[in-house]
Amino acid sequence: MEKIRAFIAIELSEDIKRSLTRLQNKLKSGCGAPVRWTSPDSTHLTLQFLGDIDPALTERITVVMSEAAVNIHPFHLAIQGLGVFPNPQRVKVIWVGLAGDLEILGKLQKRVESGLTSLGFKPEDRAFTPHLTLGRVRDNARPDERQSLGNLIAKTAAVNAASLEVKNFHLIKSQLRPEGPLYTTLSSVELK
Repeated sequence: MEKIRAFIAIELSEDIKRSLTRLQNKLKSGCGAPVRWTSPDSTHLTLQFLGDIDPALTERITVVMSEAAVNIHPFHLAIQGLGVFPNPQRVKVIWVGLAGDLEILGKLQKRVESGLTSLGFKPEDRAFTPHLTLGRVRDNARPDERQSLGNLIAKTAAVNAASLEVKNFHLIKSQLRPEGPLYTTLSSVELK
């Protein structure tokens, strides 16, 4: 059976998507580095990337998600902070940070990750750092372009007016295409 590429994520509010678009436009106007900007309409808050999975596993993954959601009530998140990976001198990824009920978000993510180990998924090597990716610097960027972008980001503030009430999360199929990824929700779990 053909495998599918999948991940577990929280969908963003329209309010946050608009804020991400404004922030990207601000950075684009002052940025000379070659950056592949993510589409705010297809940006998610990823809780767990699963990679290529057997479609027969989707039901069991949804059960793990439901178990992870037990006694976790809807919670709030908001945009806060702008940063880069790995550092401002060698920018590779531009991201927006989150504020709000991060402890609850972390608890949900940890439960999902822990539950998936029973299905053979390995936990991440790195600690969960909740963020939304704005863009990735292309490999052909020169060191001075990366540093200049890092300086611009250090001087740019991320507006934190945009918020989101997290009421559910999803198992999402990702199909990579030249014109951008196509996402299909396979299942959803409500927080009650």
